[in-house]
Amino acid sequence: MLTSLTDLCFFPIQATETKSLPKSMNETNHSRVTEFVLLGLSSSRELQPFLFLIFSLFYLAILLGNFLIILTVTSDSRLHTPMYFLLANLSFIDVCVASFATPKMIADSLVERKTISFDACLAQIFFVHLFTGSEMVLLVSMAYDRYVAICKPLHYMTIMSRRVCVVLVLISWFVGFIHTTSQLAFTVNLPFCGPNKVDSFFCDLPLVTKLACTDTYVVSLLIVADSGFLSLSSFLLLVVSYTVILVTVRNRSSASMAKARSTLTAHITVVTLFFGPCIFIYVWPFSSYSVDKVLAVFYTIFTPILNPVIYTLRNKEVKAAMSKLKSRYLKPGQVSVVIRNALS
Repeated sequence: MLTSLTDLCFFPIQATETKSLPKSMNETNHSRVTEFVLLGLSSSRELQPFLFLIFSLFYLAILLGNFLIILTVTSDSRLHTPMYFLLANLSFIDVCVASFATPKMIADSLVERKTISFDACLAQIFFVHLFTGSEMVLLVSMAYDRYVAICKPLHYMTIMSRRVCVVLVLISWFVGFIHTTSQLAFTVNLPFCGPNKVDSFFCDLPLVTKLACTDTYVVSLLIVADSGFLSLSSFLLLVVSYTVILVTVRNRSSASMAKARSTLTAHITVVTLFFGPCIFIYVWPFSSYSVDKVLAVFYTIFTPILNPVIYTLRNKEVKAAMSKLKSRYLKPGQVSVVIRNALS
């Protein structure tokens, strides 16, 4: 499909013939689009060095924070439980969500003309919906894990076996793949012959679809319906799950329930931070593009950096495992020895 789309071309027509053609045909009588221009977060040249610095730090923090969680969960046997297995997979997806566009945005802040090839633009669309769709389903799986742990504690290890956990993760990736494939199916055959300016720092599907040289009203509705269905259905499942869990927790007053309440607070915070911007952009697609850019930054950069903070600051087991990891690999004086050996 990509070949047929990128090979679109039109033969020049004489001016006398052009005047008699319908407007829609005149609009498509241009050279094919081979690249898009990303307008980025701001057109101010004075802001570009600041954006480069701040988002470089954010991206570094995302990588360090999420990989630290993955390393902590995999290295500490006490964290080899379903909840932390799903948490490690969430951290991996957060790294993917932050990496599909952020490195290019950082690099683009150093250049005046921010361009992206047609194929790379489609790749960004593919990956953003793959990763965000997978994360939505994974968050539902994490809610199901907490439901079983709190509402059916005696059967927890039987229900949430290792095989079940692996299947839940695979389902999340499968749903994300089906979701992004269906989204691309709406877009890949659209004719793009100009304009080619995307008012964002990455190729977001609603903005790219708007640039097609044909009427995209029906396509836009299908895109919104697809993303809206996945977002709203996942969000409603989460609301129902956490409502049942909160009712169960409220009726019990043991110390374990206090711990469960703390874990639930972290989960609900993550769900709100992630689903809020996604639902606003795709379920309510009539907001201004400046607002959409802020929300896009939120779910592609701020949420992946906040997830490690939320889960570690409110979780004593993870903090204890990280302290153990620190004492094992960063013993007193070991860092200075490593630095001294590197400089010698």
